[in-house]
Amino acid sequence: MRSLKRVRARTASLLEVGNPGDSTSRAVDVVLVSLICINVICIVLESVSHIGMAYGDTFRVIEFISVAVFSVEYLARFWSSPDIVDRSYADSVLGRCRYALTPAAIVDLLAIAPFYLSVFVGVDLRFLRVVRLLRVLKLTRYSATMQSILQVFRDESNAFVATFCLLLVILILASSGIYVFEHEVQPEKFSSIPAAMWWAMATLTTVGYGDVTPITPMGQVFGGGITLVSIGVVALPAGILASGFTKLMQKNRSTYEDKLADALADGVVTAGEQDQLEHLRQRLDISMQDAELVYRAFLRNHATTTVACPHCQAPLTDVNSQDQHPPH
Repeated sequence: MRSLKRVRARTASLLEVGNPGDSTSRAVDVVLVSLICINVICIVLESVSHIGMAYGDTFRVIEFISVAVFSVEYLARFWSSPDIVDRSYADSVLGRCRYALTPAAIVDLLAIAPFYLSVFVGVDLRFLRVVRLLRVLKLTRYSATMQSILQVFRDESNAFVATFCLLLVILILASSGIYVFEHEVQPEKFSSIPAAMWWAMATLTTVGYGDVTPITPMGQVFGGGITLVSIGVVALPAGILASGFTKLMQKNRSTYEDKLADALADGVVTAGEQDQLEHLRQRLDISMQDAELVYRAFLRNHATTTVACPHCQAPLTDVNSQDQHPPH
């Protein structure tokens, strides 16, 4: 039983983003990322008729291999979900079902579902090709930057909901207003408020396709006002995203600093602590430059603490010394 749990824990560590010192896990990451990229390229090229006809057999072989690998990966993640780091899924059917409902697990399922749908259910192949492109979302698991952006969306979800509710209200008002001014002179283009929403959406997003435009003086004045409003409206989500990203980076730096303080508490950074710091730095999407700034700031605030490098035993406390360097 213990050996089975060890195998399960090792499986979870191999399938998660690899630690810097775990070459096997890193190799698994490289294989999966490469396979995802190859799949996306093949799906895109397959949509070109003459390429699809010439290399159809090759694309099918790649599809079979990919589905086999992704299916094994999905089942292995489902089985080892209780040992996934930084999460808590019970070692039971219910716990694994909770994992299966997470966004990452749903993306993994969507990566293989089109193949099985085409085998067992008659589905439009063009639709399946589009769904297969969702495999590119699997790359978000291996990108710390994408994980950070998704985390910002989660953290600022209330603000985004409020913003889009405001956008919806403005969209309805803009559609209603332009319908009142333009319906009589352009009944075919502004036949109803829902029909006018195309113009309102294009104007509010500052796209302005030009296929539907107001021609009455009041309609043009109203349209100009909506255009001015749209400049501020479109900036709202961008401002929320930028503010949330800044707060997340500050939080990540604080987390890294706390971990660094724990590692330097005894005056020596061990090899294991260094691996943990590097893994945390990559997971939190902190650059080497920012990590060094955090490290130097820590030394300035704790100048009386003697810290030694675990590799060369050089003192690391003199922030003005040319020999001073972060743990390596």
